[in-house]
Amino acid sequence: MIYEVFRQERKGQAFQHAGSFHAPGRDFAETYAREFYGRRAESVALWIVPRDDVVAIEDFADELGRTYHRVDGYSLKGKLREARERAGNA
Repeated sequence: MIYEVFRQERKGQAFQHAGSFHAPGRDFAETYAREFYGRRAESVALWIVPRDDVVAIEDFADELGRTYHRVDGYSLKGKLREARERAGNA
């Protein structure tokens, strides 16, 4: 079975994908992850997940056109200009 490893470098930081490895079971996977990703104190916490349990979501439909949820889809300068124009006309 293939396991994916996520590690946290410091308390409060987000977990990041560290790698993957083959292991015959959960106990071996936990031991291997501790040894490989935590032995030198480079991680404060680890998550190990069987690859089959990871759910991939790749299709994001935006039927409502909510581009303000994306950083590149919402023009703050344009909105500020519009607000200044309305404030000047009021």
